[in-house]
Amino acid sequence: MSIDKNNILYDTRSRKVHRDEQGELKATSVKGCHKLDVYNWLQNIPADASYDIYEVKFKNTRKGYFKNVNNLNLKVGDIVAVESSPGHDTGIISLDGPLVNLQIKRHNIDTSRYEFRRIYRKAKSADIEKWQEAVSLEHTTMIKSRQIVTRMGLNMKIGDVEYQGDRTKAIFYYIADERVDFRELIKVLAEEFKIRIEMKQIGARQEAGLIGGIGPCGRELCCAQWMCNFVSVTTSAARHQDISLNPQKLAGQCSKLKCCLNFEVDTYIDAQKKMPHINAPLDTVNGPLYHIKTDILKKLMWFSYDKDMPVNLVVFSADRVRELIKLNKKNIKIENMESISENIERPDSDFKSAVGEDSITRFDEKKKRKKKSRSNNRRNDKKTEAKETNDNNNGAQQQEKEKKNNQQNGKKDGGSPLNHHRRHYNKPKEKRNDEGAK
Repeated sequence: MSIDKNNILYDTRSRKVHRDEQGELKATSVKGCHKLDVYNWLQNIPADASYDIYEVKFKNTRKGYFKNVNNLNLKVGDIVAVESSPGHDTGIISLDGPLVNLQIKRHNIDTSRYEFRRIYRKAKSADIEKWQEAVSLEHTTMIKSRQIVTRMGLNMKIGDVEYQGDRTKAIFYYIADERVDFRELIKVLAEEFKIRIEMKQIGARQEAGLIGGIGPCGRELCCAQWMCNFVSVTTSAARHQDISLNPQKLAGQCSKLKCCLNFEVDTYIDAQKKMPHINAPLDTVNGPLYHIKTDILKKLMWFSYDKDMPVNLVVFSADRVRELIKLNKKNIKIENMESISENIERPDSDFKSAVGEDSITRFDEKKKRKKKSRSNNRRNDKKTEAKETNDNNNGAQQQEKEKKNNQQNGKKDGGSPLNHHRRHYNKPKEKRNDEGAK
């Protein structure tokens, strides 16, 4: 349903309040904020008039079931004023028709004994304005209440605050590991905020459902989206599924074990019953075969000749392992284990990267190559410099050797006309230099 932004009156509690084509006030949920919403797969089927019970949603995961005693024409998304104690509360109709009865059964509500509260009327503009004023006070009230709790030294945490629609009462959701005497706290909060106080204790899982969020699977938290009953989760659920007992991976945002660990436990337990129980290693000609691991769903078992290391693994199906155990019970040693083992071919994955054939680190590789080329150039430059210095040193050494040899030859051949010419030629230069210096 597309909503004109100009028609939106309020945007609160993950709902947008606007007026429809008939001018009536409606509320639609924001995408990604469907806390405990139920998909009405019977919405296009006309319902009977006998269904007068409606599901009304309030803040976060709080819901209630109310009776339409005034025979109002109500639909999903209508903002209504409902009965409360004391006064009235303002909520949004989230479900109607026969699915409401199914939800009542799901929450284990006995309709013969349960007293349904009444729906007074559709909310008027004055009701919604007062409701919005109460909603705007919730955050500041929660911060102040937390300061009061710390000042009083109580071992509890205020998780959330919800005001009633007529601003006469507020519900304080708190978390505490032990029993807390908060009678004095209620008096202080009533004097501070001038309202009636109601305290509700919740657990860490319920707090995560109230706040909401995204889980490691990339979807909304189950406790915020559809779960309403929390079953205890133990580490035995992870053991049955052969999941590593890493507390960082097993814990959810509530710092408790993930509720999804219980979703597939029954399947694994049933499949585990069909697997053979191995109490001793398999006796073979080459030595005992020790059980290393099991794939419960594929019904495959891995064995190794080394008890501590998975070396030269041999794979058998569950039925083949039963046959081998029967042979061992008859004191028959198994031969040619490799020939009777299962050949497991890993199928090629059809996954293709969105980038195409290029790898994600293609730019990093180029940078590395540049660094290598620069380092190689530096090495080559250093080698050439070293060669040049060696050549220069060798040339200088050769020149010095030649001078020494010439001097020695000159001393030996002192009377030769050539050396005499050299000595005679050098003397005028010294005189010329002396004249120039004068």
